[in-house]
Amino acid sequence: MKTYFYYRFQFISYLLLVLFASQFVGCSVTEKHSEVTDIVIENAEMRLILGNDGTARSLIHKATGQECLDVRKRIPVFSITQYRPYDNEVMLAYPAKEMKFAADSIYRLGDDLIVSFELTDYEAIIGLNITDNYIGFTLKKLEYHMAEFGVKRKTNIDEFTLMQLPVKDREHFGSWLNVVWDEEVAINLLATNPYAKIDAENRDEYKLLSAEAVSEVKLEGVGAALIVANKEKLLDNIDQLEHDYGLPLGVEGRRSREYKFSYYELRQVTTQNIDEHIAFAKKGGFRQMVIYYPDFAVSMGHFPWRPEYPNGMVDLQEVTGKIKAAGMIPGFHIHYNKAQINDAYVTPVPDSRLNLRKVFTLAKNLEKGQTTITVEENPIGITLEDRRRILKIGKELVSYEKYTTEPPYQFLNCQRGAINTRQVSREEGDLIGLLDVDTWPIFVRFNQKTSIQEEVASKMGEIYRQAGFQFVYFDGSEDAPRPYWFNIPWSKLVMYNNLKPAPVFSEGAVKAHFGWHIQSRGNAFDTFEPEFVKEAVRKHPAAEAQFLSNDFTSLNFGWNDYVAPDDNTIGMQPDMFEYITSRAAAWDCPIAMLGKLDQLNAHPRTADNLEVIRRWEEVRATDFLTEKQKESLKNLDQEHTLLINEEGDFELVPYEQIQNIANGSKNVRAFIFERNNKTWVVYWHSRGEGNMELDVESSKLQLFEELGKELPLNENENETTVPVGNRRYLAFDLSFDEVIDLFGKAKIQ
Repeated sequence: MKTYFYYRFQFISYLLLVLFASQFVGCSVTEKHSEVTDIVIENAEMRLILGNDGTARSLIHKATGQECLDVRKRIPVFSITQYRPYDNEVMLAYPAKEMKFAADSIYRLGDDLIVSFELTDYEAIIGLNITDNYIGFTLKKLEYHMAEFGVKRKTNIDEFTLMQLPVKDREHFGSWLNVVWDEEVAINLLATNPYAKIDAENRDEYKLLSAEAVSEVKLEGVGAALIVANKEKLLDNIDQLEHDYGLPLGVEGRRSREYKFSYYELRQVTTQNIDEHIAFAKKGGFRQMVIYYPDFAVSMGHFPWRPEYPNGMVDLQEVTGKIKAAGMIPGFHIHYNKAQINDAYVTPVPDSRLNLRKVFTLAKNLEKGQTTITVEENPIGITLEDRRRILKIGKELVSYEKYTTEPPYQFLNCQRGAINTRQVSREEGDLIGLLDVDTWPIFVRFNQKTSIQEEVASKMGEIYRQAGFQFVYFDGSEDAPRPYWFNIPWSKLVMYNNLKPAPVFSEGAVKAHFGWHIQSRGNAFDTFEPEFVKEAVRKHPAAEAQFLSNDFTSLNFGWNDYVAPDDNTIGMQPDMFEYITSRAAAWDCPIAMLGKLDQLNAHPRTADNLEVIRRWEEVRATDFLTEKQKESLKNLDQEHTLLINEEGDFELVPYEQIQNIANGSKNVRAFIFERNNKTWVVYWHSRGEGNMELDVESSKLQLFEELGKELPLNENENETTVPVGNRRYLAFDLSFDEVIDLFGKAKIQ
């Protein structure tokens, strides 16, 4: 192993060689030394220059010649962090708070950077991996060198900054991928393994991109890579990095044919009703169907089969087999990092690997039947939410009603043997814990430092493989303990590695940096009520789609509940699905719809709703929309409808709702637009069937169900009666205002 003295000897030898060479090239030693002190690290696309003082001097994108750094700053590229000074002399001089020790010298030996730091006796060896697509940096070793005098011991390192660059602001910043970019250049600092903490800080006119190693997770072996490339080439470079480092293939997932497909999310699916679900899904043009594990499993964790699946896996295979036979792809909607509270991991004997949010020390013996528990530590601040007030005492679970925050510290009004566990006795000094119940609250989170995640992932991987699933939704990915930046993608990675073959793509909830490779698309939002669904789309999915586009990724404009009209709601209507799917198409995003047979069968406009979705699915699959049309769809205040015109082609037109129909009727919905020098209205009955009288001669209008196929009209002197039921179109030889006035005075029968 090369020692500190070996590297110093090599460096001194190099300087002597420079001194000797300078005698023959007509320059002074000082002049020559100033030329070689800067360290140049470059590939085909970029040139990174580091000063020998440990700061970044320049980062050039070669193709454009652009400087990517704010060169006014002299920010150390590398540093060591201690949560308080640990070295004896430093500890005596400085206060006990977090302290960073910046690199103060750096030199290169072959493919290694040797870095020293101020006020510490550490030296870092950072390995370089220079390729045409990226430059990788790996913390190979941290060496501690004892001082020549005084009593010394090796001190700890809490965090190590592996890379830190002041990158100039550009038009876009993707906080998930950690990339600064515009139409010409992209600068991306990303992890090469799950152990690197990747982040960025907003500074004055620049982003401080950083990659760190944290001792709580891992120090040596942590890696990151720097990519500087044309915007169009960024994903190519990341794809190469993913292959080189054996990462999940996030770029391939985003580029897959299936990535743009929407899906029909099954509810209460069985072998008896899967055919009916498939029939509805095909009418909606869906190319994928998703099975949610509660449809076949009683609980998350051990996955005992529901009674509706008496043959277990055979029944599930029948369901997925029929999905595939119908030409659709089966997906798996999973929770994966926690156990359901009714699962065998929790009751009747709670597993020792369930996560504890806080640990307490018993201040008194605890006997069976006691309902007051006295502890040494103050429980102030822990949860008082219903169904989350649960302590784990050995193999017993105990619910508490409240606690004291003044000595003696006590949990009061406890229910012993909660959730069907057995009471135990414990002695003073024993440790007990606050069970990490999630916020639903129907799950208990896993301790990610134990083997339980791998154990459950293996079970779920077998279900995935045997059933023939091809993509996954990582639900509840927020349910991992701190540190979140690591445990959220780590638990997902453990699950992902057990899915064979690897999913074509995946979706999920909460995102963290390394998860970009695993989770190829952002979350679907929870359902919104029909009366507010357009407002919710503007506020949530549409806003996030624009935000996530900075990370070269998309999200799902779902989940969209399927709700039939009743006394409490108008239900989901064609214009609502038109708005959702059209806004999704603006950002090349799919949607998801919850397939509920009772609601699908009860809704009088199901055929129209599914036809709206089918048209947009076809548009998405065939890349029908131009960039100009996509930009128009990003205007969230202007609604659009997708027609099939007289020639059988798709035609996108803006339209707006006629607000007051028949003096305030809520049963008819109508939208007006201009086309071919006529005023058009698409209209339907939201709850059933009827007729509508319009105070206009029939010669002034035409009626269609399909454009180009005119239907006869019922006329009565100066009035025209039109049917109101499924979606139909009226074309008027009247102005907008005249047509709106007609609908306002219409009579509904």
